[in-house]
Amino acid sequence: MVASAYDIIVLGVGGMGSAAMWHLARRGRRVLGLERFDIPHTMGSSHGANRIIRLAYFEDPAYVPLLRRAYENWRELEARFGETLLFITGSADAGPVDGPVVAGSLRACHEHGLPHEFLTARELNRRFPGYRLPGRYGAVLQPEGGFVASERAIVAHVMLAQTMGAELRARERALAWTPTPSGGVRVRTERGTYEAGRLVVSAGAWIQDFVPALRGRAVPERQVIGWFQPLDSVLFTPATFPVFVLQADEGTFYGFPVWSVPGFKIGLDHHLRETGEADAIDRDIHARDEAVLRVALERYFPAANGPTMALRTCLYTNVSDEHFVIDTLPDSPQVVVASPCSGHGYKFCSVIGEVLADLATEGCTRFDLSSFRLSRLAA
Repeated sequence: MVASAYDIIVLGVGGMGSAAMWHLARRGRRVLGLERFDIPHTMGSSHGANRIIRLAYFEDPAYVPLLRRAYENWRELEARFGETLLFITGSADAGPVDGPVVAGSLRACHEHGLPHEFLTARELNRRFPGYRLPGRYGAVLQPEGGFVASERAIVAHVMLAQTMGAELRARERALAWTPTPSGGVRVRTERGTYEAGRLVVSAGAWIQDFVPALRGRAVPERQVIGWFQPLDSVLFTPATFPVFVLQADEGTFYGFPVWSVPGFKIGLDHHLRETGEADAIDRDIHARDEAVLRVALERYFPAANGPTMALRTCLYTNVSDEHFVIDTLPDSPQVVVASPCSGHGYKFCSVIGEVLADLATEGCTRFDLSSFRLSRLAA
């Protein structure tokens, strides 16, 4: 039996899907969210307490307008929810002065008039003694960087959407969707079948199960994050330690001050480069996972190199150029696709939710999505 029809179904209620639900519900749409796991959960890409947000976007300055709007939307969300979700610590983009992280960060600052400082390694180490970067490194310090309370923000988006009439069904796995003769969609789950005029697919590492064009192109990757007890806790508070991205000889690391979870938080971008099907990714923690993070602690953050507090797995979902995929399907324009976000998408959730609502209700958006088209991956 087909359940009563909705205006829009959101398939996958993590960072992107929860934001889309709120933006759709506040526009008066009848929304159904379908989530395979819990709300929130630890199987995807949005757990682990917090995610970095930064304006000096070294990946591509074209992201900066989206980021400006993301900051506005995060502030609105926390005001409506009554809880601080966006924490400002400043952000340090560090590495060799001619490397892509420092050079790209400076380019974004210059193109968009972002306040910033360029610091030598010695200057950064002196101002923030939790860092110990080698002399040939430099850093771009941008004062508006910080982090978003990622799991609490999902809760905020969901609860606010529910107060506006959105329905959500967790622990209900979607199996497939099909177009209907009327131009809508029918979604079949383990428990039932639902119809809607539009569908938003924001299934993260499972997105290729629902978007054939992403099969083999959206690749899940195992990521491990660690929390370590500082030897000097004063150096790693949100007031004394800005979030960072560090391009080092061993890879690109990123990290946070101590907050919510005991310990200094650090990760290595692409970790051990282990990929596979989302359901087959190894969720266990191994000695090698800690070892690669300890290298960074010993060399660049020795005052944080204390006992292990926690190690957790999460997932990246990458495409070849590591940009986003945000588009409608060419053969089914009633279906909007959001993700993969190639390991750097969470900070944008608040604005991508707005973009997805635009595409699902109007078929267009004022934001430039030219870099995120699905068609580019087939070229």
